[in-house]
Amino acid sequence: MFDKLLIANRGEIACRVIRTARQMGIRTVAVCSDADIDALHVRMADEVVPIGPAPSSQSYLVGDKILEACKSTGAQAIHPGYGFLSENAAFRQRVEAEGLVFLGPTAEAMAAMGDKIESKKLAQQAGVSSVPGHLEPLKDADQAVEVARKIGYPVMLKASAGGGGKGMRIAHNDEEAREGLRSAAAEAINAFGDDRVFCEKFIEQPRHIEIQVLADHYGNCVYLHERECSIQRRHQKVIEEAPSPFLDAATRRAMGEQAVALAQAVGYRSAGTVEFIVDKDRNFYFLEMNTRLQVEHPVTELITGLDLVEWMIRVARGEKLAFTQEELQLEGWAIEARVYAEDPLRGFLPSIGRLTRYRPPPESRNLRIDTGVYEGGEISMHYDPMIAKVITYGQDRNQAINEMRHALDGLELLGLGHNVSFLSALMVHPRFIAGNLSTNFIAEEYPDGFHGGVLNTGAFMRVLAVAAALHCMTVERERKISGQVPGYRPKPLDKLVVRVDRTNYPVSVQLVPSGFDVTVEGKAHAVISHWRVGDTLFDGVVDGHRMVLQVAPKGAGYRLVHGGATLDVQVLTPRAAEFAELMPIKVPPDMSRFLLSPMPGLLVSVAVAPGDEVYEGQELAVIEAMKMQNILRAERKGQVKECHAEPGSSLAVDQKILEFE
Repeated sequence: MFDKLLIANRGEIACRVIRTARQMGIRTVAVCSDADIDALHVRMADEVVPIGPAPSSQSYLVGDKILEACKSTGAQAIHPGYGFLSENAAFRQRVEAEGLVFLGPTAEAMAAMGDKIESKKLAQQAGVSSVPGHLEPLKDADQAVEVARKIGYPVMLKASAGGGGKGMRIAHNDEEAREGLRSAAAEAINAFGDDRVFCEKFIEQPRHIEIQVLADHYGNCVYLHERECSIQRRHQKVIEEAPSPFLDAATRRAMGEQAVALAQAVGYRSAGTVEFIVDKDRNFYFLEMNTRLQVEHPVTELITGLDLVEWMIRVARGEKLAFTQEELQLEGWAIEARVYAEDPLRGFLPSIGRLTRYRPPPESRNLRIDTGVYEGGEISMHYDPMIAKVITYGQDRNQAINEMRHALDGLELLGLGHNVSFLSALMVHPRFIAGNLSTNFIAEEYPDGFHGGVLNTGAFMRVLAVAAALHCMTVERERKISGQVPGYRPKPLDKLVVRVDRTNYPVSVQLVPSGFDVTVEGKAHAVISHWRVGDTLFDGVVDGHRMVLQVAPKGAGYRLVHGGATLDVQVLTPRAAEFAELMPIKVPPDMSRFLLSPMPGLLVSVAVAPGDEVYEGQELAVIEAMKMQNILRAERKGQVKECHAEPGSSLAVDQKILEFE
């Protein structure tokens, strides 16, 4: 039916579609904004068509430009990816009117499921369990309060056209309902061009579990099991896994059958996802249906052995599904971690800049990396801050978690803030390991924010043992070089001190045929590795178990990254450690009088002026970054002395906005 495919998207999803198309012998066309002219998806495609300025409203969201790119290149089909025009029913109709093939459902199914309000009504008609709520757009803040009181707090205010966590707010009282409506509507109009917001009951201690469906043009529809997506921050998924550690076979089947019933009720075809909220008793309620490929689709591919992009292409070509529900097998376990350009130590605020180092671990049967970046490329403020998706596979959940730990420890990223340390900390969190998940997990476990990973005692001591071994390997290299001097005799170096955070840990090191035996606080650790001086990764075996650390020079010592923790260590002689105790501590300057920009972004508004008295919790300014609005509030009472930035200004991290008396 077609041999040339245009991908109306960018980033990792565009690259992912190109890979499958190439395997199927289909030529690909990439489109790119001015900001993406050197992007990875542009480099990978067979052809490229520039489509305009960096803002997506002037490029990736302009249907005319996408259609013109098809005509100019002879592409017969469009894969929309996710986001942008992927769920735009009007664009879908235009594609068909132009005689082109759209890899997705019909415009009618897209329209029916794309509107959260209408989709809930249709779900109820199809017999699908739904969350109690008010399924009409809210007119104003007063009605939001009235409806919320009737439903009963807490409630969820949700943009009708929303997605990706945008345009969603939880309200626990009248004030939050009023502000939530304003914020959700503003975010929705900016992201989707639609400010309609509705209200529904917020299920406490919920799990977010979704069902992947796949349907052809002949009425065949199957569900490809579930994905657990409960680890979320601000309604944005962070970790996904398949299957869910919570569902039993009966619940899985019931959810799958309802998802298929809904898909068939709207004549669905192609790949789609039906999302549910599940309570502690495994009661499940319909949330929405995403009429496109999901970001987290790789975990489903790993446990089913299917390529969903390939089947989207095959279905669009008019092929029948080659398997029945009974023939679908669920094998093993898969986990996906989303690596974002955001700083978890600054409240997960967006980070932009150049990737001065990007070295993912090598892919294997148990590890897959989906990305749209490369070393030297830039993360722009104009688009989603995703750097990569790390997907691991195991025969069971524990193996998949262990594979993820090693992969994250070995993912080298420099040049901008990123959330790898946070993802690593999640992988060792006891509650995550136990599978005790909910969409409140991050808020409950990190109520004061994330302040860096903390190693347990055993892991910390193993890191110290590795540090001592690295030092000895470095010294041994220096000895060999110095040994060229006639008469040189190296001094034995077995008594050392590893210094971390001004605390000294005496160690002893013995060279053995397999590596090093390092004793830390009376406990021996066997360290085996082929690490060489200058390597940025230590990938070895400590006490019989694989251990991966990132290694970078740090002054006279090393910066070691492992398990979400970053340790600056020095390995010293006992005498040098004594002198180190006498070194003064540099105190940073006091910036408490200033309101600083916590992220790069656009200053949307400033709510105060010089001379104004402010109270704790008062809104001071609004910054927009990555299409999300962030409200900055006063941490304490004070008086504004001076404004250092005006609305419309582009701010850098830590740039001054306000100064207080």
